[in-house]
Amino acid sequence: MVNISFRQVQAFICIARSTTFAEAAEKMFISQPALSSAIKKMETQLGGVLFSRTTRKVELSPEGALFLPVALRLMNEWDEAFSDLHHLFAMGRGKLSIAAMPSFAAGQLPLILQLYQAEFPNIKMSVADIVMEEVYKEVREGRVEIGFTFEHERQEGTIFHPLFTDHFMLILPSEHPLNSLKSIQWQDIVAYPFVAMNKNSAMRGWIENHIQRLGYQLNVVAEAGQLATLGQFVKHGLGVSVVPGLCQEQMSGKGLTCIPLQHNLQDSGLSKKVGMVKISRSNLSVVADTFWHWVVDNQHKFKQ
Repeated sequence: MVNISFRQVQAFICIARSTTFAEAAEKMFISQPALSSAIKKMETQLGGVLFSRTTRKVELSPEGALFLPVALRLMNEWDEAFSDLHHLFAMGRGKLSIAAMPSFAAGQLPLILQLYQAEFPNIKMSVADIVMEEVYKEVREGRVEIGFTFEHERQEGTIFHPLFTDHFMLILPSEHPLNSLKSIQWQDIVAYPFVAMNKNSAMRGWIENHIQRLGYQLNVVAEAGQLATLGQFVKHGLGVSVVPGLCQEQMSGKGLTCIPLQHNLQDSGLSKKVGMVKISRSNLSVVADTFWHWVVDNQHKFKQ
């Protein structure tokens, strides 16, 4: 196996651009014997001569002339590689992979990314908008470095940093009888057909556990896998529902009435922390670590 060093390639190029070994040695700030020894070792490893030497000048051998453009390309690639690494450490450029639940991706995340890019314009970002459970999975399995999601009861292998508290709200068609009430209680909500997220979703579990503690039970007539679909079901009169406050803009855009529960219910409604999640067993990349701490330092700007 040929083991040529960076310094030997650098010496070869310097000699090729000089008329004598003495001139090249002076340019490299080393002695002529040391330079000659380095090239001799390089030629021995390669199995042939790179230069034709005379007492007055040095010239490239035919093989040396063929190798020169290769050596120049190697040096350029070497410089570019370390320049890229320097820019990465200095946040001059890089890539950031994020996962976010759709309600956050369509709500707070665009503002976060807009402000972040204003400070770090050369960072390219990739965002996967997926349900909460998938956000944790993508982070744990290393496909993304940072996720934005609700705090989960099971944090195995992850670290969660809260950004704000989201208060759930009741959504219903504008013509629904509940709109005429001055104060809405859970007993009023459960009296009507209810549209819920799928049975295995964390959100479904939060809502059911909450009302069961109060002694009530939902009359679930339809289930959905996405909040956007759930909103459509409510819009078309299948039932009422309770969703995160993060969805207010989305649900209002469908013409639905959104009623914050924490101002109406005697038990202060239902609320969950929203924040960032990262893997706990390894370090983030420089780009992701910088983004994480930037969001923490600026989180007051992103509260609801």
